[in-house]
Amino acid sequence: MLPITSAIALDDSEIDERFVRASGPGGQNVNKVATAVELRFDVAASSLPDEVKERLLALAGRRISTEGVLLIDSREHRTQAQNREAARARLVALLQAAAVRPKRRRPTRPKRAAKEKRLANKKQRGEVKKLRSRKSQEP
Repeated sequence: MLPITSAIALDDSEIDERFVRASGPGGQNVNKVATAVELRFDVAASSLPDEVKERLLALAGRRISTEGVLLIDSREHRTQAQNREAARARLVALLQAAAVRPKRRRPTRPKRAAKEKRLANKKQRGEVKKLRSRKSQEP
């Protein structure tokens, strides 16, 4: 089990990990050992609550495939175990962000004093601009 929040945990069977050869540091080892991790998580088939799934799809962006599978690629470390932990940590961070319910916005109206202040500032700016004109303002 992979704990996400106090109420949400993922079963390891919901996460599919594939190990591929990585480019980058590792010397000759990079050509022999598959150290990079491709972590796949099927959002639609998961045990997550529906509202968390919706927020996850919105947060993941390009990391979601057309089939609704979240793909996280980790190849920054030299060992398979470290890359696996890094990929799982990124998945947990993404799921924790999706689990947070956004605050509802309460619509507000500007107070009368704020409206009057705004209109007074507009009037003053208009007067300043009128004084800048070259032609005389004689009637």
